[in-house]
Amino acid sequence: MAKSSLIRAWRRPVQSTENCARGARAVGGGRAALLFAAVFALLVLTHAPLLRLPYFWDEAGYFVPAARDLLLSGSLIPHSTLPNSHPPLVMAYLALWWKVVGFTPLVTRLAMLLAAAFALLGTFRLAEQVANREVAIAASVCTALYPVFFAQSSLAHLDLAAAALTLWGVVAYLRGRTWRTAVWFSLAALAKETAILAPLALLLWEVACPLIKERALCLFPGRSRPGTAALLLPLAPLGLWFAFCYWRTGHVLGSGEFVRYNLLDTLNPLRILIAGVQRVWQAVGYMNLFLLTAAAALAMWFPPLQEKAGERPRIAAGAQAAFAAIIAAYILALSVIGGAVLARYMLPVVPLVIIICVSTVWRRIRSWRAVIAIVCLGFMLGLFVNPPWGFAPEDNLAYRDYVLLHEAADQLVSTKYGNSRVLTAWPASDELTQPYLGYVQHRMRVLSIEDFSLPHMLTAADSRAQFDVALLFSTKYESPRPLFGNWPAWERIKAHFFGYHRDLPPEVAAHLLGGEIVFEQHLGGQWVAVVDLQKAEEAGNSCQPSVLRSYLINPF
Repeated sequence: MAKSSLIRAWRRPVQSTENCARGARAVGGGRAALLFAAVFALLVLTHAPLLRLPYFWDEAGYFVPAARDLLLSGSLIPHSTLPNSHPPLVMAYLALWWKVVGFTPLVTRLAMLLAAAFALLGTFRLAEQVANREVAIAASVCTALYPVFFAQSSLAHLDLAAAALTLWGVVAYLRGRTWRTAVWFSLAALAKETAILAPLALLLWEVACPLIKERALCLFPGRSRPGTAALLLPLAPLGLWFAFCYWRTGHVLGSGEFVRYNLLDTLNPLRILIAGVQRVWQAVGYMNLFLLTAAAALAMWFPPLQEKAGERPRIAAGAQAAFAAIIAAYILALSVIGGAVLARYMLPVVPLVIIICVSTVWRRIRSWRAVIAIVCLGFMLGLFVNPPWGFAPEDNLAYRDYVLLHEAADQLVSTKYGNSRVLTAWPASDELTQPYLGYVQHRMRVLSIEDFSLPHMLTAADSRAQFDVALLFSTKYESPRPLFGNWPAWERIKAHFFGYHRDLPPEVAAHLLGGEIVFEQHLGGQWVAVVDLQKAEEAGNSCQPSVLRSYLINPF
């Protein structure tokens, strides 16, 4: 069978009443531009309260400083922050926007919303291509409302841009557009190095698929070698980037510390197993995604709905197998590499899971719209309600609570203690020393410690003469009523493999330092406090051992 016939064969079952070419034209050209503009406008409207927020966490720690270095000096290797292996495409994209429009958080967030709109348009195109327009609309809405996607849409991170380019690469791949596939996946790899997983997964699947008896799982069983080898082309620009990093820094991945944290320290069987479980959960259940995957699993108990033309079609087996290959590659690879097991790293595959699940519900449940509406309500709830366990605040709108708390504390410290020496931890240390991050108007003198756990606070207490005021905050979100309780064994495992620690409560830390709390705020399970040591000395206050002793006896 000819290649074109094979492509038609696997596409035919996934179209309902529309001709494939007509469906492509319907969202092509001018209509695609209008759809993109409409999606972008909706994203701006829904993110309006977040657009002027100062930079948050990893934005402030790496991505914005790296892009700013590129803007000011033209250097692809950042010098104001620790260099690493991240390719420069997203930083160059931001630097271009800043050069043309201006260097403000508003410009940054609008630029990232453009990338989010492009990702949603890619989701729509992909879902329409493998299913139909109804599934495409529902899958795009679900993706837009999924808490991790929504929160990341305006943040200056790499993963959402990499997801957008990966989705367009999958669109081109399923259409058999060899060189477009290579271009999209190459751009994705230059947005983030882990995006190389998608073309490599598809390549491995193409090699392995002919060995399987079920031929329906193979999209291109008779594909020419150049077509398959084109999936290797994205390795070329990524390899050139690594070579450039080695030439400029002496390390292929930018720095030895980056290699240690993301590669060497992760190679433990127990850690890989635990990270693998987390990656599976992030792909199918995290932040109320289980509502959709559970609905799809339950739908499999029902027969396909019947229409005049026959039963509602499923996504072709070959397309589902390609999706599964990419999802599995991300789960397996990111269980082994990556020091932080962040949910945003899985953004390139979550839309694939959503498309498959929405199509399954559409195919088998007559009231499928009601099911999708419930899922969307669950996603919106997840934006505002934190899960009953520790999680990264960047996974929903908890990051806004963090920023508001730090804005208030940083401005107080800056105005009332402008000439004082401040004890704090990262990222507040950057917030106080880098005015361009949006928290303070001038640089302050900072003594930075690792975190506010008991060992580091004891060390700080021995160095009280080196600072006048302390800016304390929750460096990790801790649920006030954890679902699984506080298991000492589990906390030891998290501390050993994932950098877990428990911050001292503000009052305990203040007594340990011998200071007085002059500012304290709590919001959404997070907190921030300012401790004045000079005021305590003037009042004759000192550390009260009974407070610390009480905490050590019952830290929970």
